[in-house]
Amino acid sequence: MATETEPGEQQIPPKPTDPPTVPRGTRMKAAFAEQRGHATARTRDWLAGNDLDQVDIIQAATLKKQRKHDEKVAHQQRIVAEAHGRLEHAKMQGDNVSAATLSSLAGRTAQEEAKLSALQATIVLPPTDREINSVRSGKKAGRAAAVAGGSVATLPVLGTVLQQAATGQPLLLVAVGAAASFGWYLISRPFVSRQVGDAPFVDAPALPATFLADTTQAGGAMSVGSHVVMNVEQLAEGAKPFPLRNVSTPQQLAECVLLAARAENVPIVEVADVTRQPWGWQCTVRQSEGTPEAIISKAGALETRFDLPTNGVRPQPIRARRACTVMRLVDGDPFATAPGLPYRAPKSLSITDRFRIGTSVGGDPLEISLAGVMGLWVAASGGGKTGILQGLAEGVTACRDNITIDCDPHGDGLEDLGDAVRITARSNEQIEAVLLFFLVMSKARARLRARLGMGKKWKPSASHPAVTIFIDEFPKLSDLAKLLAFDLLLVGRKELIEVQYASQGGTTRYLGENIAQMMALKAVGPCKVGDTRAVFGDDSVREGYLPHKLSPATDTDPKDAGHIFIQGVPGMADEPIEYAIHEAPSDVLRKLAAERADAGLLDPDQDSLDGMRGVDLPEYVEAEFDKNGDLKKPAPVSLLTWEQLLRLCDAEPPAGSELTDGPARAAVEDSVAVMEKAGVDRMKTEPLLAALHEFDQETYGELGVDEFKALMKQAGAGSPITLGPIGEEKNPRGFKRDRLRHLL
Repeated sequence: MATETEPGEQQIPPKPTDPPTVPRGTRMKAAFAEQRGHATARTRDWLAGNDLDQVDIIQAATLKKQRKHDEKVAHQQRIVAEAHGRLEHAKMQGDNVSAATLSSLAGRTAQEEAKLSALQATIVLPPTDREINSVRSGKKAGRAAAVAGGSVATLPVLGTVLQQAATGQPLLLVAVGAAASFGWYLISRPFVSRQVGDAPFVDAPALPATFLADTTQAGGAMSVGSHVVMNVEQLAEGAKPFPLRNVSTPQQLAECVLLAARAENVPIVEVADVTRQPWGWQCTVRQSEGTPEAIISKAGALETRFDLPTNGVRPQPIRARRACTVMRLVDGDPFATAPGLPYRAPKSLSITDRFRIGTSVGGDPLEISLAGVMGLWVAASGGGKTGILQGLAEGVTACRDNITIDCDPHGDGLEDLGDAVRITARSNEQIEAVLLFFLVMSKARARLRARLGMGKKWKPSASHPAVTIFIDEFPKLSDLAKLLAFDLLLVGRKELIEVQYASQGGTTRYLGENIAQMMALKAVGPCKVGDTRAVFGDDSVREGYLPHKLSPATDTDPKDAGHIFIQGVPGMADEPIEYAIHEAPSDVLRKLAAERADAGLLDPDQDSLDGMRGVDLPEYVEAEFDKNGDLKKPAPVSLLTWEQLLRLCDAEPPAGSELTDGPARAAVEDSVAVMEKAGVDRMKTEPLLAALHEFDQETYGELGVDEFKALMKQAGAGSPITLGPIGEEKNPRGFKRDRLRHLL
């Protein structure tokens, strides 16, 4: 009689009275087939790497990336050590090694040190998806190779075991059989496939803080920092801010920053990439909302929390990640370990080459090329403007395809590099003549480029050189000179007649025209906040450009003189980071200038000089006549020839120009003869005149020093130049024998 069951209750069928009998062999075959299926599936899954934990793979990829970076740094350190060794060995050889070889070795050493500094400052970012997949693929390939190798290796092992068993040692065969049986048991168990990515990445319980994003914030994106030390959720309840002097570990630094930020309502939620520096600490912070101004505006308050000096908190927003900022906590000189000025031999560069002029607060080199670049350099009195211009001029005067011009209506301009400068203009008359000359040349070159096969830009060479004009104290130029300089700004770039303008301010009050925003390259040192905004834009302060926080020098303290923020460096992204320009001692610059002058200075190419004859002058420099043809107003400035311009600026005449017979030529010839007789290559002005008195009493007996200088200037020798050390005098002035020979 059938029994009733409740709805949903499973009915168990009755046990058969005579169940079918399955042969034992068939059951064993079916069980073995099932086990073999489990073993095959497990082996395939293992070879596919599906058992590999995603977190372990990421950790392995991170370690691999860090290891590669460390190997690069170690390799570069060996290269730097070898370069130093070669340089020191060469110095020990003394006179057996030429100056050119020493300069080459010194330059190579400086280059390798710069590469090492750049490598050491490089942040190792988290591995990309491609790098993570590469690690996973490598592990899979290793497993496949292990299986293939193991299969082949079992053949000789099995043969050895059988041989040992046949010779009376069966226990080895028993042991191998037992091991094989246990291995089969492990891989033939029931298996359920597991796919990578079944669980969300952030749910992995073993995920280290290095990669754990703050999922409470919008997006939960991974931090730009590759080594996250602490986020805001890890702060202890009720913890109070403490000064930076109590910090000794990265963990403490991260806690110090987060607590100070929370106390000042700065929305920093994460601290990463903490490094100890000789001058303090550096880290990368991530904020959850707002702009970098949230940190910049509270920098002063944070300095108080950290107990740091003024300008001790230096934030640098990262343009690639809006939420992230590099924060430097400075309690020392961040530029104390920066490398010095590298030696650059005469004619060792091209104007198109990049050359190092400074170092960033993070240790990166500041390298620049001025080819076709119009630049504005702003710094208040004591801001190191002259040193900045000399740092630029030191590079371009080492070029084999550039002519350097120095214009300064008020100061001494590039005084220390004067010997390597082709023209030095100081008076309004000289500066106006120089600017008009090169404005006309730029227009001539624009018409020459196609005929010379240069294309859309002038191609520099020793035969067709570029021209770099430095104008210091731009606001003090005459109105006419400012107008000429402004016109040259508009037309000189493509013709490689570039101008570097320097001023104590960047506003229209100083520049007259709002030319700051027109400049491709612009840099600002210690200044007023209005100059920062005038040069870099109204929002620049909010974005981290803070040159107005730098302090100009005093008579006894250099402070931040020569430190700048810069935009528009060719080949380099614009980042709000502080740089220090390498400033060389005056005697070093004078020595370099003398070497470069002895190697020969360039003159403009004849093609450009000839092309200037067919160029119309700007209307504002032409004479005015009334309707009757009578002169109403003379021309404010005349277009001179190259020889006339050199003579006006007391510069050496062009190489190869002939000096006509007369008292001036005789004075040059006799001066060369006197130096040759004395066996010297240079003489101070007074001793040279005294030697001429002895050489020819009748001609020079009553000649005074001023009359002698005028006679030499008439000959084209110019004014006395710095000669380098003579006896106990470091830099006396006089005349050099080889420069006088050029006049003959």
